[in-house]
Amino acid sequence: METFSLIPNDLIRMFWLAVASFIIAVIWTPLLTNFLYRNKLGKTIRDSKDAPIMAKLHEKKAGTPTMGGLLIWVTAAVLTVIFNLSRQATWLPLFSLVATGIVGAVDDILNVRGIGEKGGGLSLKQKLPIYALIALAGSIWFYQKLDWNSIHIPHFGDYTIGAWYIPLFVIVLVWMAFSSNETDGLDGLAGGIFALAYCAFAIIALVHGQAGLAVFCATIMGALLAFLWFNIPPARFFMGDTGSMALGMTLGVVAFLTNSVVPLLLITLVFSIEGLSFIIQFLSKKLRNGKKVFLSSPIHHHLEAIGWPEYKITMRFWVLSAVLTVAGLALALVGGGTNLR
Repeated sequence: METFSLIPNDLIRMFWLAVASFIIAVIWTPLLTNFLYRNKLGKTIRDSKDAPIMAKLHEKKAGTPTMGGLLIWVTAAVLTVIFNLSRQATWLPLFSLVATGIVGAVDDILNVRGIGEKGGGLSLKQKLPIYALIALAGSIWFYQKLDWNSIHIPHFGDYTIGAWYIPLFVIVLVWMAFSSNETDGLDGLAGGIFALAYCAFAIIALVHGQAGLAVFCATIMGALLAFLWFNIPPARFFMGDTGSMALGMTLGVVAFLTNSVVPLLLITLVFSIEGLSFIIQFLSKKLRNGKKVFLSSPIHHHLEAIGWPEYKITMRFWVLSAVLTVAGLALALVGGGTNLR
């Protein structure tokens, strides 16, 4: 682990790349927006027969461009390749960011064009195996190339789990991609939570002496803040699968690189609540002859249905996420484990 005397210089790198990422993302936002409008890549609201409550609540948003996540991961990827590319620190999360972002972009395009299952792009049954394969490739690299086979439990220490490291890695990454995607349903909601999470992991990586990874997280955070500038109500564009799934899976990779999977689950608990609410609703409808637990799912749509304004849901979830992020950060700083590179 690097000495703390190096941290001021690392903080400067984090700061200027975060600022550069924010400024560059803001500058090329008009180009992206014009591209999305010109190619009619607008959001398609689900058929009212399948989701009548959600369709009614969000009918005014139909046609708003999606794929705004390109602003985040393209900006971060380009700056990382130019200024912060490292086989040891940033190659794996960069691969995850770009690979998952491309798959998400394809899904967004299919959705807009009305191609795929019920005209909604790739189905969940199609997307999850793709993301599982990407996660599997990463898990094998961690396990075989980096010789990682243990997980750190704060307060208790490191536990060697052998080959079980591979399925754990895959499950965590796929869950992060899925749950963050379910959260991306209100203006600014997922973006704000992601910004908090990447800020936390920039700090965690820095404290563990992983300066390159800390700078990578700060770069993504800068682009996220630029996205939020244009995504707060009324949103100029939506994040789309190309943003939410890419950022979710990459955050999982960062958590494994810092041996902070347990803090990750606390920091992103809002994502898990959203994902679980969708699963509960799905299973209830399948097993209870169409009976629902929520008026609409995931849970932010249920809260909309009972009368909460969109901005209130978003800001309260941000506050909850901020509290969880501070708690998760404190938990992570208790000790990141010995399995650090």
